[in-house]
Amino acid sequence: MSENKSEDTGLQRARKAFASVAYANFLGLELCELKSGDVTVCLDVRDELKQNRGVIHGGAIASVIDTASAFAILTQIGETETVTTTDLTIHYLRPITAGRMLARAQIVRGGRRRFVVRVELENDGRLAATAVTGYLKV
Repeated sequence: MSENKSEDTGLQRARKAFASVAYANFLGLELCELKSGDVTVCLDVRDELKQNRGVIHGGAIASVIDTASAFAILTQIGETETVTTTDLTIHYLRPITAGRMLARAQIVRGGRRRFVVRVELENDGRLAATAVTGYLKV
């Protein structure tokens, strides 16, 4: 199978899988951009995602980042392969209170068993968080 054909299959599989993730649907996540090893997941800010001081809960931000990372990897692994998060380090740079979040995940290293992904999360065009995640094939 040619590399382009394999890449197209991975992208199609990622689109289909994203639509079936109940947690992503529950949060309201959207698959905004999808390339091989490079995925952007979006989420509109709403009151249900805020903590009691009107700021988006850190767990909601972590969910956007982790989901974007996992789907960046999904575009590059085989159909029967799965991964699990091994670590997630987030630097929250500014509070998010309104607008739209976009988490762009890019694979830094994709090995036979371990992946490292870098993520930048923007809120209405301003960098709001950065992250590095690790995944292991299981």
